[in-house]
Amino acid sequence: MSLYDTYDNPPLDRRAHGSTKWNAYPEDVVPLWVADMDFPAPPAVIAALRRQVDHGVFGYLSTPPALNDLIVQRMQARYGWQIQAEHLVYIPGVIAGINMLARALGPNPGILIQPPVYFPFHHIAHWSDGQHQEAPLTRVELPNGQFSYTVDSAAFEAAFTEQTKMFLLCNPHNPVGRVWSADELRQMAEVALAKGAVICSDEIHSDLLLGGYRHTPIATLSPEIEQRTVTLIAPSKTFNLPGLNLSVAIIPNPELRRQFVNAGAGLVTLTMGEDQYFSMINMMGYVAAEAAYRDGDSWLAHTLDYIQANRDYAVNTIREQMPTLKTAVLEGTFLLWIDASAAHLPEPAGEWFAKVAKVGMNDGASFGAAEGKGHVRMNLACSRATLREALRRMAEALQTL
Repeated sequence: MSLYDTYDNPPLDRRAHGSTKWNAYPEDVVPLWVADMDFPAPPAVIAALRRQVDHGVFGYLSTPPALNDLIVQRMQARYGWQIQAEHLVYIPGVIAGINMLARALGPNPGILIQPPVYFPFHHIAHWSDGQHQEAPLTRVELPNGQFSYTVDSAAFEAAFTEQTKMFLLCNPHNPVGRVWSADELRQMAEVALAKGAVICSDEIHSDLLLGGYRHTPIATLSPEIEQRTVTLIAPSKTFNLPGLNLSVAIIPNPELRRQFVNAGAGLVTLTMGEDQYFSMINMMGYVAAEAAYRDGDSWLAHTLDYIQANRDYAVNTIREQMPTLKTAVLEGTFLLWIDASAAHLPEPAGEWFAKVAKVGMNDGASFGAAEGKGHVRMNLACSRATLREALRRMAEALQTL
């Protein structure tokens, strides 16, 4: 059976296995919301986890040296970025890492975000007793009927204050789907550094690139930028492993790394003296990450082909059958940003589609009250049959208006 056969005919009943994605809505709703895939993980990952289970002992597991080597080699091969194993800090998740950095930069740090953006970003300042600051993205209408986003340089710079301690970047951007260019990243980084802010770059979707786009880690742009950047990556979105809770912070600056680790002490790290710590990571997360980074890229290539085909199918179907909806250009991630403002729905878009069309998607307002109003985010990492049914339901529901 090929990967495509597997994707087209999902063999697993996810509701029966406690899936957050599938159990958040009643059974008559097609769930296309939270960012996990409906596809089984790479075979190499499943085999590695089975070997660990067969071993039968589930004690503490130190970071496998081979995993360090794989990540160092991956950064070099993909981006020409020369990092060291000592730069890596393992954490349970990207959001945990962002909060650790925010706490490390306190007290009362100003945290600048770019809405519409991943909804937990809007809560970081509250969680860290900091100041919430925004530099909204600028929407651009395109000749093909789609839309995209850019950064207004003047507005971005004006959003910084003396209290801004962290610029929180999302690249590739969730939910708008942008893969920022090196020039765009350089402009943002130079402003952040000039304003004295640390860059926290959420690059969890960096392996999920569509249509030939290339990812640039912002830390690779110059040694000065690298020293002021915490880069967050994970195998979770790439290889569909979010339930195994392993992410990686890449922090070349030793003092910033020490502050970061200390901010998580007793919560996600155990500090044991100067520059000595233990990351409290699930042993299965380590096992899966090593197998994914070693042997998962063939699976990833096939998966991206399938997601790209789903993207094209969804965009074309919406254009042809749902003229009151518009889609953003999806360059990276598997999350399609849809503007339903012209449909004049009688209630928030996410609620209306779930109730009337029986399709569960993230409501756009959670990504930015003003910038996301009237929008929804659709997860395309599903079988074509699932996507086809969801789009059919949406088209029929819109016709009732």
